Amino acid sequence: MSALIEIDNLTKRFDSFTAVDDLSLSVDRGEVLGFLGPNGAGKSTTMKMVTGFLEPTSGAVHIAGHNMATSPVLAKRHLGYLPEGAPSYGDMTPKAFLEFVARVRGFDGEQRRRRVDQAADQCELGKVLTQPIDTLSKGFRRRVGLAQAIIHQPEVLILDEPTDGLDPNQKRHVRRLISDMAASTAIIVSTHILEEVDAVCSRAVIVNRGRIVLDDTPRNLLARATDFGSLTLVTDAALAHDACGAIASLTEVQGVNARIGRDGAVRLEISSAAGKDATPAVAALFREKNWPVHELRTNDGSLDSVFWAATEGPSEAAGVALDTGESAANG
Repeated sequence: MSALIEIDNLTKRFDSFTAVDDLSLSVDRGEVLGFLGPNGAGKSTTMKMVTGFLEPTSGAVHIAGHNMATSPVLAKRHLGYLPEGAPSYGDMTPKAFLEFVARVRGFDGEQRRRRVDQAADQCELGKVLTQPIDTLSKGFRRRVGLAQAIIHQPEVLILDEPTDGLDPNQKRHVRRLISDMAASTAIIVSTHILEEVDAVCSRAVIVNRGRIVLDDTPRNLLARATDFGSLTLVTDAALAHDACGAIASLTEVQGVNARIGRDGAVRLEISSAAGKDATPAVAALFREKNWPVHELRTNDGSLDSVFWAATEGPSEAAGVALDTGESAANG
C-alpha cells in the first residue's frame, strides 16, 4: 500500500443506529486531511476506529501497511493520536507524563530524555514542565496532549480538535507545527473550525450521517460556495436605485443585493451568471456612467456555505431582489 492511512468500507453500528456508514478514504505521506462534519456526523467515532480505540462493525484500517485489527501493536508504532479532550494524568507534571509516554513507546536513557525535551520544545511547554497538569489552563493541557502524540515522531498523526481551547497565538503555533510535520507525515485533523482547513489542510473531507459527502482540496471546495466569484461594489447611496437596475440588466449578472448604510454609501453584492465573470461588465458600466466606485472586489467564497449546503440542504441562491438595510432601493 502506498498510502500511510487506508480506511476501507468502515462501518460502526450501535444497536440500530449507524454512526459510520461504509466510509472509505486514504491519506498519503505529505497530506494534511481536514475531517469535517456537524455534531453527530461520525467524526470522532471514525477517529477512534482508525486509532484502534473502537472496534468497527465491519471494514478495515491499515496504518503504514499494518492492519489495525490483526496487527494493532505494529500499526500503533507508526501512529500518534491526540484524542478529543486530551486525556492525561492530572496529578503528574508534563515532564513526568511525557517521560512515562516515552517509556511506554520504548525509549530509554538519553534517547528518552531527548524525545521528551524535543516534544516539550515543539509544543512550547518549557514554562509549565514541572507544574501539575490539573493546574494548567485548557490550552496548555491541549499542548501536553499534542506533545505525547508526536514524542515518537510518528509517520501518521491523528488530531481530534487540536486547537480547541487555544488562544490565537497558540493556534498559530500549533498550525505551524502541523505544517512543519506535514512533509514526512500523513495527518488527519478532525475539526469543526473551518478556518483550520484553510490554514493547514491540503485536502478536506466533509462527512454527514456517517458518510462522505465531499472530498476535495480546500480551494476547490471554496469554488462550490454560493458567494464564490461574486462581487462587492461600494458606491454612493444616491445611486442605489439606478445602479441596481443597470447592473441587473447585464447578461453577465445573475442577481444584485443592496444594503445602504448610514455612511452615505451603498454596498452592492453582485452574483455572476453561471459560467460568467461579471467584473469586466460591471466595471465598464460604472466607467460609462461615470459613477464613483469606492470599492470593488471579488469574493473568494466561504467554507461555511459549502459546509451548510453539504450537511443541511441546498445552497441559498444569490437573490435578484434588492434587500437593503436602513433604507430600501427598488428597481
